[in-house]
Amino acid sequence: MKRGKLLLIGFGPGSEAHLTMRARTAIEECEVILGYTTYVDLIRGLLRDEQVVMQAGMTEEVGRAQEAVRQAEQGKVVGVISSGDAGVYGMAGLVYEVLMEKGWTEADGVEVEVVPGISAINSCASLLGAPVMHDACTISLSDHLTPWELIAKRIDAAGAADFVIALYNPKSGRRTRQIEEAQRILLQYRSPDTPVGLVKSAYRDRQSVVVTTLADMLNHDIGMLTTVIIGNNSTCLYDGKMITPRGYQRKYTLGSEKQTLAPHQRLREENEPWALHSMDEQSGTEAIQSAPEQKREQVESLSARALADEALGCLYGVKESVAVASPSGFVQEQIFEFAVSPGVANKKLSAAQMMLLAGIVGERGSMDYTPDHQFRISLPTANPDEVVSRLREAGLLVLPVGNVITVKACDFCDGEKTDPIPYADEIQALLGGMDVPKEMKIGFNGCGMACYGAVKEDIGIVFRQGKFDLFLGAKTVGRTAHAGQPVAEGIEPAEIVGLLERIIAVYKEQGHPNERFHKFFKRIKQIEGFVYEEVPIPVLAEAACGE
Repeated sequence: MKRGKLLLIGFGPGSEAHLTMRARTAIEECEVILGYTTYVDLIRGLLRDEQVVMQAGMTEEVGRAQEAVRQAEQGKVVGVISSGDAGVYGMAGLVYEVLMEKGWTEADGVEVEVVPGISAINSCASLLGAPVMHDACTISLSDHLTPWELIAKRIDAAGAADFVIALYNPKSGRRTRQIEEAQRILLQYRSPDTPVGLVKSAYRDRQSVVVTTLADMLNHDIGMLTTVIIGNNSTCLYDGKMITPRGYQRKYTLGSEKQTLAPHQRLREENEPWALHSMDEQSGTEAIQSAPEQKREQVESLSARALADEALGCLYGVKESVAVASPSGFVQEQIFEFAVSPGVANKKLSAAQMMLLAGIVGERGSMDYTPDHQFRISLPTANPDEVVSRLREAGLLVLPVGNVITVKACDFCDGEKTDPIPYADEIQALLGGMDVPKEMKIGFNGCGMACYGAVKEDIGIVFRQGKFDLFLGAKTVGRTAHAGQPVAEGIEPAEIVGLLERIIAVYKEQGHPNERFHKFFKRIKQIEGFVYEEVPIPVLAEAACGE
């Protein structure tokens, strides 16, 4: 007798367009198909006349699994179908349980293959927007096989941990209280305005999609074919879609020239429709009233926290604002990243400037000194505009980080060589912080000694005998690192800034994302009349250390 085979097939939401190719071929392989009557009807168009189809009711899963194993042990290819994914509240687990009871082993028993499909959390989320962009869980409200006390504990834990939650099997003709209890539990941790999506029969003929709130969700039709997706404390509604940000800590930097908003404006609530910000006074009051006593204390304690922060601000001269927490006490932090330097030519920080920096960064921020003669700051704050303003008032240069232009100048012999400094300042004002395909350094040296290594940067400028020499395309890192190609000497001071602007414009327009400037120069061969020349390939000796 030939060896039988069990194909545990997840066919997705039910439309043929969302059926995987492997699921389709697995159905074709089967001699026997077992499934819930509704599921068999959904794939009936794929079945052949000679295939034996065994249909059963919703509560006959165990018998269906036992029959599937019995048929496979007779040497048949048997398909057990589940909507969504067979391994997510599907038949895969039950079939394996039956096999385990019979002492099945993979080496000697029938062959088993689990064919994955699109689960309801995924198909329904796609119709709602992007609600499952952060940690999420699925919980079935059916207590047919799981005690309700355990289900309630899981809902409570998921609510406390701020998971996005997908509720499967939320309600049936006989089970009506479970979804009500789930709502009651979650309102202890989440605002009544938390977005909720109700998707019924996703991608089937009778598809229904409703976007509502946690407080209002029971006023809509919910049944066994409905999947309920409940957002976390960051989920928001935008243009009718549920959107959950990728992370709790949102990172921001000063912007490039293409930004429509000024750097500090990016963190303002009115300019971030995709993020869930502090609740207004009214909704915050409603959340407190709907929460049990311990949750209420978490929210009310914010006033004490605000007073403490205000006291620290008076002590260190730094103001911190605290966002109003959700009922779970969760606050979505906003991380502001930027760079600070005393100036283009100036390399000296005063004691007052150092104290200001230390006070602003505080215990929770970080400050790293970089080879670019800058401090890189990462700072949790709700007031970036105030941070930027205070630093600039203290005479510090505040700059963006990331794929932007950084101008690196020498100290011009401690400021004694004054002639080239205005050009360095102008380049910084026009090009510093500009968005480019990949981070770029413009090195600027005030004399022919080039002691600050301008020729080793993506673009090097050397002021010599009253004019400028230009170097392009240095490879700044790696064992094959090399200086930039000297492309021009004796450029008139009145021409240097315009020339740089044109070179950068070409790079911005034609450069590929994340393409370093030296690779770009090599690829396009010519820029502003300067022709690329191959760099001699060095002979590399075996490295004495490293990888």
